[in-house]
Amino acid sequence: MFQISISPDEIAALELASFPGEIVVIDSEGPEMDQAVRYLKKQKVLGFDTETRPTFSPEQRSTGTALLQLSGSGKAYLFRLKKCGLPRALASVLASPSILKVGAATLDDVRGLQRITQFAPKGFVDLQNLVWEYGIRDKSVKKMTAIILGVKISKAQQLSNWEAEKLSEGQQKYAATDAWVCREMYLKLLSCEKHPLTPEELYPERYQTNNG
Repeated sequence: MFQISISPDEIAALELASFPGEIVVIDSEGPEMDQAVRYLKKQKVLGFDTETRPTFSPEQRSTGTALLQLSGSGKAYLFRLKKCGLPRALASVLASPSILKVGAATLDDVRGLQRITQFAPKGFVDLQNLVWEYGIRDKSVKKMTAIILGVKISKAQQLSNWEAEKLSEGQQKYAATDAWVCREMYLKLLSCEKHPLTPEELYPERYQTNNG
């Protein structure tokens, strides 16, 4: 059984993990894009995530999704959408019901992608809607990773500029890792027994208030 929740101190004590495979950055259509789509279409389960350039004040407007990350077991593709767009061939991966795309808060990510290219999303799995069945209440990627995989991931690059002319090595590693751990968590959960949270465990504040 997994623990329901995890503290920052418990996470800090864990080993740091990052994507161990090959990271490929795609910033234009062409042979590399075609090769990426061929690889992705052969996968049954992909880790999925997106990144957007952060805004730091109400005056700053969001410029939309900058990066799409799709990860297999040994290779992660980072698509720079401001440079390469979201071609139909790549969108077809996101619309395929036979390729599972596993992420967290996937609905928001998908909506951002649909603003670039319209597609009908199929085959998406949102870990935040799944983990409660395995006795887990925490829903952030960092906490779920710690509970399910027993490792910590760095969030140091989260608020970096995802529209920079060139992604740094740290950005590439962060982006690939965030997608990859979602895939790994899903596969780990599939091998475990379900122990669903009770309503009291799922919404402790609500029940404490009622009992008070």
